[in-house]
Amino acid sequence: MDLFPLAMVLLGGGLAIALVAFALAGPSPQRAQTRRVAAMRMRHGDFAVVESQMRRIAAGRVQTRTDLAVGRLLPNPAQLAHRLAMTGKDWSVGRYGMVSAGLIVVVAGLLMLKGAPFLFALLFGVAVGAGVPHWMVGYFIRRRVTRFTAKFPDAIELLVRGLRSGLPVSETIGVVGNEVEGPVGEEFRMVSDKMKIGMSMDAALQDTADRLGTPEFQFFVITIAIQRETGGNLAETLANLATVLRQRGQMKLKIKAMSSESKASAYIVGSLPFIVFGMIWMINAGYMQGFFSEPRLIIAGIGGLLWMGIGVFIMAKMVSFEI
Repeated sequence: MDLFPLAMVLLGGGLAIALVAFALAGPSPQRAQTRRVAAMRMRHGDFAVVESQMRRIAAGRVQTRTDLAVGRLLPNPAQLAHRLAMTGKDWSVGRYGMVSAGLIVVVAGLLMLKGAPFLFALLFGVAVGAGVPHWMVGYFIRRRVTRFTAKFPDAIELLVRGLRSGLPVSETIGVVGNEVEGPVGEEFRMVSDKMKIGMSMDAALQDTADRLGTPEFQFFVITIAIQRETGGNLAETLANLATVLRQRGQMKLKIKAMSSESKASAYIVGSLPFIVFGMIWMINAGYMQGFFSEPRLIIAGIGGLLWMGIGVFIMAKMVSFEI
């Protein structure tokens, strides 16, 4: 079989997937205030020493041979390790690599048993092996961040009550870590433990903010840093921050409800052709071989993939908002 038609189909499919992935990526959550907080933290003379000590202590997991081997094959293993840490689960880079390799072998083997060409089965297996674990890690990150964001205003209000009762900020953070359940309690307990072994409050909070990557916690870090630099009523400032975060969460839910119909339409329109193609392939593989050998069907398939990608891209951008 001529490889040129198959390469054209794969090229069109890859371009469509790239458009969809770029559209669904959404806006970056980073803010310009992060640089301002970093500048404040660098004013502490012993920050570099404490930072290096804490990174060794907080590393937690020792890298195994599998982690090192998989890390050599990846372009940016540090970023993958950071994403795995954001899930809150005990996942390593080596385990991630083994799962990806297993998916590639299983999917490619099943397709070849069904009569698919070797190159197509291999490329499809690589796409599944690379995409499914990446999507699962992103799913667990989003779920944990959502749980954290939902409980974070309650934690700030508990922090405000502790400050108004006369407790210092460092001790109140420990109280919040012990009283609040879920990801919020875990993160505040980690901040409290870091301060107990010598890290400054600003450094401990910023380290947590870098790992979480949420603007809500970044607002909290900026508030604490500005208050420590300029003074003022911290309890009142945090109470106002809790109110703003609640209103922000309500606005997100409102936008999600208003855009749910468009998102559902995009998911259905984008996935239905592939589902039908796969079902027909399983029933009668020979009938679908024309998409890899007939020039007219190849052109029609590439055009359909491109138009689907453009449509999903536009629909995703229409419902993507930054609050």
